[in-house]
Amino acid sequence: MSKIEEILSKKILILDGAMGTMLQEYKFSEEDFRGSRFADWPVSVKGNNDLLSITQPQAIAEIHRKYFLAGADIVETNTFSATTIAMADYDMQELVYEINYESARIAKKVAEELTQENSKKPRFVAGAIGPTNKTASMSPDVNDPGFRAISFLDLHKAYKQQAGALIDGGVDVLLIETVFDTLNAKAALFAIDELKEERGLDIPVMISGTITDASGRTLSGQTAEAFLISVSHIPLLSIGFNCALGAKQLTPHLEVLARKSDFGVSAYPNAGLPNAFGEYDQSPKEMALQTKEYLERGLVNILGGCCGTTPDHIRAIAEVAKDYKPRKLRFRETSKILF
Repeated sequence: MSKIEEILSKKILILDGAMGTMLQEYKFSEEDFRGSRFADWPVSVKGNNDLLSITQPQAIAEIHRKYFLAGADIVETNTFSATTIAMADYDMQELVYEINYESARIAKKVAEELTQENSKKPRFVAGAIGPTNKTASMSPDVNDPGFRAISFLDLHKAYKQQAGALIDGGVDVLLIETVFDTLNAKAALFAIDELKEERGLDIPVMISGTITDASGRTLSGQTAEAFLISVSHIPLLSIGFNCALGAKQLTPHLEVLARKSDFGVSAYPNAGLPNAFGEYDQSPKEMALQTKEYLERGLVNILGGCCGTTPDHIRAIAEVAKDYKPRKLRFRETSKILF
């Protein structure tokens, strides 16, 4: 059992909040994103937040530190879109290993510094693995339903490179997040399983899906239970949901996971639903009160925030969570991944 698994059985672990929300406060320009190294890059790179781990590393480290000091036990690396698939938008596929490695290294350095300051509160780093901007289960062309923009093998190759770099950079756990297509997630899981076997590793894995609307389904059409069944044949540290919905709207889907899952359950919802301008208005106090229902009903083991959340949101959630016990775990051994 890893250190993080041991702690998870004793307390609710607090995950960080949104990286993108915090980066918006810096108001970085195109020149800031480029830095001197990419001053002559042939395409615009503004908006490529993952690149900032190379060009603005001090800002990334500062954000991690703020979340840790707000009460987070785990921070996510700045690598949500750091695959060759997503980086193709910026012609930066060649930088994927470096971006992931540096992002992991930055977060790990902050985690180790704060753990040394207070050994009673160890800090962990989760290697963030996003869904990419393509889907393996559905066609992007309504006139050609059989067409696929990406193959399982292409996803597997990209995810294996990303996960390998994150591991090299020192992450404690891998987090496959914002899963809207479970086939994409299975490619990531398969890639991680190969890496673990090739390197003789036993790194924990978290997975977090996203319910896209009031239908209670992922974009590829799965209910919470179907999503759970699709991935529960492999050992996981946790399974949960993030993004798309606010804390209140996420509750019934977490109930399903808490009732039927053998693993830890995670939740990091948005700060409410977006307003007409796409902004999130829910205050830290309001969000903490809504997540309190998860705690009172014993639904979660890991709790944090997604879009619109800040260190203030995480501080409020951590303050509420400290008075509650985590959901009881039922970890079990499972067979190897079969596809």
